[in-house]
Amino acid sequence: MANQQPHRVKSISEFHEFRDLPKPEHPLVSVYNFEDLKYLNKEEPKSLILDFYSIALKRNANAKMRYGQQEYDFKEGVLLFIAPSQVFSIEGNSELQHTGYSLLIHPDFLWNTPLAQKIKQYEYFGYAVHEALHLSDKEEKMIIDIMKNIQQEYQSNIDKFSQDVIIAQIELLLTYSERFYNRQFITRKINNHEILARLEKLLEEYFNNDSIIKKGIPTVQYIAENLNVSPNYLSGLLKHLTGQSTQQHIHNKLIEKAKEKLSTTNLSVSEIAFELGFEHQQSFSKLFKTKTNVSPLEFRQSFN
Repeated sequence: MANQQPHRVKSISEFHEFRDLPKPEHPLVSVYNFEDLKYLNKEEPKSLILDFYSIALKRNANAKMRYGQQEYDFKEGVLLFIAPSQVFSIEGNSELQHTGYSLLIHPDFLWNTPLAQKIKQYEYFGYAVHEALHLSDKEEKMIIDIMKNIQQEYQSNIDKFSQDVIIAQIELLLTYSERFYNRQFITRKINNHEILARLEKLLEEYFNNDSIIKKGIPTVQYIAENLNVSPNYLSGLLKHLTGQSTQQHIHNKLIEKAKEKLSTTNLSVSEIAFELGFEHQQSFSKLFKTKTNVSPLEFRQSFN
């Protein structure tokens, strides 16, 4: 079972059928209550790939979910965002005891609207399960109210305003989620600053040993994996704490090391570029000048 291929669910109707839910009232948008989910059969595929967006508010679950490499146990109210084509899996064969709601949105519903592109810019759709949004009771009520408004809209008589109303509600939900994540970055300050300290230590160690020569400049993916967070979450967190992305932090450390070598060693610019993981001196010189407004040689000369 562990090696079983993920089961692809192409439509919301197929998902409803798969989870033993009533036929959806709208083919491209659906809100369902977790209490209506029955159970997981042992034969059922546990790993799923959805071809649509899923925004789930979960509480008190007795099943564990895996999302990427992370496992999560839902004991309190959390909001989880899954984008199309991402793999997630559910573990547990007993009666499910979820409470909460889920909103499913097929990309076709957003077609030809500004939200079709805008929704891809919300980084939390790329966060791992353990980076889910933890909601206060008040925030939880706001999200549930919006989901119920969406449900009420597609359950009433569909007219030429229906899609606009639903799109507006989805946008409101996404904007609130952005605000709540910002609040979470603030309220989890100690934990977040610990991640920042670990990032600095990781970069320092990487640039101080042979890793940089053997492996080249560290990637955002490499840094995120070593800090046990998703790349999107790390970038969002760093932007909130420092105003800079993960890539900018990597470049800052690189320039710091370059300045150190230029001012304290007799290595040529080409040798320094090689020691800092660059295949070509030109790439190093270009980045250095972009960051410092002077060339490596001009910087070195300022010390003589």
